Amino acid sequence: MRAIPTIRTARLTLRAMRLQDFERFAEIWRDPSVVAHLGGVPWDEPRAWASFLRNAGHWQMVGYGQWAIEPHGTREMVGQVGFFVDRTDEAASPWPEAGWMLHPDAQGQGLGIDAVQAAHDWFDRVITGPLTCRILPGNDRSDAIARQLGYHLADPETEDDGALQLYLRKTPPGGPRNLLDDCSTRGSM
Repeated sequence: MRAIPTIRTARLTLRAMRLQDFERFAEIWRDPSVVAHLGGVPWDEPRAWASFLRNAGHWQMVGYGQWAIEPHGTREMVGQVGFFVDRTDEAASPWPEAGWMLHPDAQGQGLGIDAVQAAHDWFDRVITGPLTCRILPGNDRSDAIARQLGYHLADPETEDDGALQLYLRKTPPGGPRNLLDDCSTRGSM
């Protein structure tokens, strides 16, 4: 069994999802404001359970996956961040896809960029290689995070077509950061 690394920044912890997180995970994905930029349809419990298990399976099968985002001083996940392989979409990229999501109560505090940067620092150090992400037009917060991390639209002509836009990140901006500058890791692959 592969160990899922725990990443701590000054403000939050990225950690493995635990069985006791499922109720909160399902609650987050039922929230219409959460799914507004992620397909638009709140998830029922069976869909949330399948995704929750798929997250755990990613770590075992490909060596990376999604972490629960937990701000320091709380015991509750407020979202998720990490990487996955999409084999459900024929148009999916051959490279790992990055994804991030925060409950609206946790947005606007800088936690999103903190979590996404920490996850990407880990990826650049441990896995390496190109990454993609898909963002709906109008999701300005995710677009800003993606661009800050060096993503660019793979096909700029799709910018106004209303469908998910594919972003590509060939290498980290300015090369990999030193993860020890602002966070520490525990655990290993």
